[in-house]
Amino acid sequence: MQDASTFSVSLTDPSSSEERAARSFYERRRNRRGRGMRGELLPQHLPGSRSRSEQFDDWVMESAQRLERLWGERIQDLQIVVQEIPDGLEDMTAETLRGLLGSCTPATPGRPAVITIYRHPVLMAARSLLPVNELVHDVVVEQTAELMGLAPEAVDPAYGRSQA
Repeated sequence: MQDASTFSVSLTDPSSSEERAARSFYERRRNRRGRGMRGELLPQHLPGSRSRSEQFDDWVMESAQRLERLWGERIQDLQIVVQEIPDGLEDMTAETLRGLLGSCTPATPGRPAVITIYRHPVLMAARSLLPVNELVHDVVVEQTAELMGLAPEAVDPAYGRSQA
């Protein structure tokens, strides 16, 4: 008599032969004469392996770190956010396009000050006319200066390298 506590379930297809093991996607792919790709196109340690949005985030982070080195504790509570496009872009007019590259929200009780950088408008404004990282830095400095009530040149002496 069998033990009642032993129970097994087989999830294989009974119509298939059991000696054939399932092959992975890469084993099933057609690769005639061994001429397929042998490894990653770009290894992870090279800068080209990062996506454009990851590179943009890195530029924003570099700019924030530079400002933190310059101002220290004064901008410690500042949050910098990256969005793809501004909210309500369809409703903007020529007068309201000034805030197209970035915007800032002052601090309120319980909420820190927030700087928002819009990725697509910044990339479109750069358009191979100037380095994107310089324009990103200028936008971050402009928004920080607006929050602090100072001129952008007072916030960072490197402001204005780009001609945007």
